[in-house]
Amino acid sequence: MQLENHSRIGIVGGGPAGSMTACFILDLAKRTDLIVEVDLFEPRDFTLTGPPGCNMCGGVISESLVQKLAVSGIHLPAEIILDTIDAYTLHTDHGNAQIGAACEEMRIACIFRGQGPKGAETQKPLPWSSFDHYLLELARQQGAQWIKKRVKKLDWDQGRPRVSWSEGEVRTYDLLVGAVGLNGPGLSMFEQMNFGYRPPRHTKSYIAELYFGSKEVEKRLGKSMHVFLLNIPGLKFLALTPKGPYATLVVLGDDIDETMLERIYQSPQVAQCFPPGWKVPVVTCHCQPRIHIGPPRHPFADRVVMVGDCSSSRLFKDGIGAAYTLAKACAYTTVVHGISKEAFQHYYAPACRKMDFDNFLGGVMFSMDRRIRPVAIVQEALLDCIRREQNDPTSPRKLSMALWDTFSGSASYRTIFANAANPGVMARFFSAILRQLLARMKN
Repeated sequence: MQLENHSRIGIVGGGPAGSMTACFILDLAKRTDLIVEVDLFEPRDFTLTGPPGCNMCGGVISESLVQKLAVSGIHLPAEIILDTIDAYTLHTDHGNAQIGAACEEMRIACIFRGQGPKGAETQKPLPWSSFDHYLLELARQQGAQWIKKRVKKLDWDQGRPRVSWSEGEVRTYDLLVGAVGLNGPGLSMFEQMNFGYRPPRHTKSYIAELYFGSKEVEKRLGKSMHVFLLNIPGLKFLALTPKGPYATLVVLGDDIDETMLERIYQSPQVAQCFPPGWKVPVVTCHCQPRIHIGPPRHPFADRVVMVGDCSSSRLFKDGIGAAYTLAKACAYTTVVHGISKEAFQHYYAPACRKMDFDNFLGGVMFSMDRRIRPVAIVQEALLDCIRREQNDPTSPRKLSMALWDTFSGSASYRTIFANAANPGVMARFFSAILRQLLARMKN
């Protein structure tokens, strides 16, 4: 079951996964002298500010991903990147420490997926551009037809997938790609196609764009992402990221509610990053998107395949990097090996399984963190180890690297675990615990 000249491909969803899949398929088809027609369905306008143009994401990508995109022909314009982060400041209930990037290739780029938060339109002309709109336009320039309509129904037409949209418009495709994310209505339509697909397990996060003004953001946050390991029940990850005149707050955890958010905003560690007298707006630009925490069931069949976080993604980080990886694997499989279930099983599924297994290791690490975070002496020992690594130019800084990669998504959880479990790191960590115990005994 192969693509032929003038085969039709329908991609539902124009976020990074859908746009990159379109770009990679069209590029590879051109290289192999294959003529294909690609329709990309995306009703949203990512040039709008606020919820209408938002794709509900913290907007952080690693420098290594920026370079991978460039190698693949996706060169991000300067106006896409609002800020570049070259350090992490780790805050705990017992102090803080800063982790610097070991090299320029480890820096972090901050972006807006849409055209910016609600209210940003009052600042026009805006000095930044939408990441998602750029990718969507790139796909269109490479030959994809952008259909700005919402898909109403997905079904089958004599064994081929069929898409219905608008008022009675219908088209049958040789291949249907699902890139609908976890937050739209598209998931249920793919389930109703009855090829066995079940969406990934997911949980809710919380993202808010807090307006400080550029000078205050620079003064309070600098070029550092501030990560908070606080002993708040249910909290798994909390970060404040500089992004032009805004600070992006990202909260991951169990049962995020008003009580948890109130404790976060009122904690001294978070409050010290706010301008003096700053208060949470009565109505701030925020969302609670679903995020991927477990693999889907049957994300492909003959002539249909799911990509992006409605398939597999990275646990708690690097969703855009995961979309890139699966878009590449999907395009290669589709153009080179075919569009049958067997082709996807042999050439696409390995990329998904690798990601899913790595997420399992990540889940183990987050579970361990949740158990030891309330122990004060562990937090103090962690800060002691980081400070010693950062102040020693001869140190391999493996613990710092493990934390950097955890926060940035620059490496797999397997690599992070290997760095964190390094015998030298373990020896220094337990030595730090011993020092803390001895100091307490003296007091």
